[in-house]
Amino acid sequence: MSTTTVETISKPNVGVFTNPDHKLWVEETTPKTDQVKTSKGKDLPEGWVTVAIKSTGICGSDVHFWRHGAIGPMVVTDNHILGHESAGVVLATHPSVTHLQPGDRVAIEPGLICNNCEPCLTGRYNGCEKMAFLSTPPHDGLLRRYVDHPAIWCHKIGDMTYENGALLEPLSVALAGMERSGVSLGDSVLICGAGPIGLITLLCCQAAGACPIVITDVDEGRLQYASKICPRVKTYKVDIALSPEDARAEIIKTAGNVKPAVALECTGVESSVANAIHSVKFGGKVFVIGVGKPNMTVPFMRLSTQEIDLQFQFRYCNTWPRAIRLVQDGVIDMRQLVTHRFDLEDAEKAFETAGDVKSGAIKVQIQSEVDS
Repeated sequence: MSTTTVETISKPNVGVFTNPDHKLWVEETTPKTDQVKTSKGKDLPEGWVTVAIKSTGICGSDVHFWRHGAIGPMVVTDNHILGHESAGVVLATHPSVTHLQPGDRVAIEPGLICNNCEPCLTGRYNGCEKMAFLSTPPHDGLLRRYVDHPAIWCHKIGDMTYENGALLEPLSVALAGMERSGVSLGDSVLICGAGPIGLITLLCCQAAGACPIVITDVDEGRLQYASKICPRVKTYKVDIALSPEDARAEIIKTAGNVKPAVALECTGVESSVANAIHSVKFGGKVFVIGVGKPNMTVPFMRLSTQEIDLQFQFRYCNTWPRAIRLVQDGVIDMRQLVTHRFDLEDAEKAFETAGDVKSGAIKVQIQSEVDS
């Protein structure tokens, strides 16, 4: 497969919008198609490129902004474009851009940083004090046909499919968790939650040589999916009627009576965090990847008397080149995670599917004239 793609600019640029009234619709947006056709990059800001978006995954946060209008302090206050898991093909480049050219396949890192604050200058740019994270209000997202974006945040993916390119964003979330939690060869690991992030984290733990691995969820179908993509994982269906202490006994029993050294909590649900804290061994670690409610009660004395480290994660930084290598070399195979695909014009149906627990959806992608 060629690493460059010739793209014809024909259809109007449309985006997937929501608003404070929780409506969802598709309508024309910027940049306008005529501008994309005629500019050829000369009207772009220095260092920017125009990309034709081919695949975009629907994240749980997208569904949340649509249905609830907010995540913590991030509130939808006006018409707002969703989407931040995207890959596509470069259409045009500003003359200052030399490492990309039209036809290059790229995955888009959606966070735009200031490059001036302490987190940026110390290499932890996910903590940028002026972060503009696309799809998080008030910054419009990537769910549209064409977007303008800084070239530095457009990562070449070679002949990788657009589907896999779009999955690099949730893979980056999992990789950041793997790095900061310190999971290594032979570690016993508990993964709480078998949603997309939990399943990708499972693939990462499998590649890292963790054993045994236990994954939990309230949904039996998702646990079956976990066993499908990682046959050696041990699954535990959460019984919400059990106390954290009783759940701990069941989880450890599922692991073959091996206490987890690390729990990777991928739900952000208070009861799941408590189960993780009660399950790990003395001196273990609970690493929370999931996003939860603003305030939460945790079993403080369990953490204290067992010397358990409780850590948290906010997005990712410096993960994309590593994520690309892992997919290109076949170390991480995410192809089975995309269960539903919709055209851009059918975005409303795509969101309804992603938000319906009965649909069996793992990862829903919205695609625009994908050739491969």
